Amino acid sequence: MSSQRSEELATALRKITDRIEQACRRVGRSPDEVRLIAVTKTFPATDAAALLDLGVRNLGENRDQEAVAKVREVGQLRPDADVRWHMVGRLQRNKARSVARWAAEVQSVDSLRLADALTKAVRAALEAGERDRPLDVLVQASLDDDPSRGGCPIDDLSELADVIAQRGDYLRLRGVMAVAPLGVDPEPAFERLAAVAERLRKDHPEATEISAGMSGDLDQAIAYGSTCVRVGTALLGGRGLASP
Repeated sequence: MSSQRSEELATALRKITDRIEQACRRVGRSPDEVRLIAVTKTFPATDAAALLDLGVRNLGENRDQEAVAKVREVGQLRPDADVRWHMVGRLQRNKARSVARWAAEVQSVDSLRLADALTKAVRAALEAGERDRPLDVLVQASLDDDPSRGGCPIDDLSELADVIAQRGDYLRLRGVMAVAPLGVDPEPAFERLAAVAERLRKDHPEATEISAGMSGDLDQAIAYGSTCVRVGTALLGGRGLASP
């Protein structure tokens, strides 16, 4: 890790932190209400380690195959780091067993079949001593009804949340996640998500998280109650080399 790269990351982190603080101030919220997940997909483990050195605790990955290698390497680079890994991309059911070994949280649970697969995977991981606690999960809501982008239809979200909440030995329902539609003003989508989250909390008071907002729209997401922003490009840059 070059000193130039370390300074680039430090500068970018300061800018993101300032954006979060300003967005919160504009709507009378405390910045402490919003956690930052640094999405390190396609970037090397050395960048992830440098972010840990800068005080970033939450790291996110989109693909299991890349994450497995990166989690292992970061563990070697920073064996004592207090880090939480998040799966924030679409998850195939056949990857559930692998993800259960490394992820503290999966933010993209969008179907009953995936919830079933994760339940079985976490049970197996607990029995094998590969993890020592249930998996935190967020249900992913579809805000544009585009199946290629993942997400559970809004009308089906309540049933999915109910099923997850019944599996507390293995899955812990933490809230809702969504990705804003492409190419349009994100505010109506975030407003809709805020209403979805409010309804969810009425049935499940523990489901307090709203994961919404990325590099281009985190300010608007915070205005509509986001408690978690997932930032890649604005923090790490536009291009990266995938980990081996």
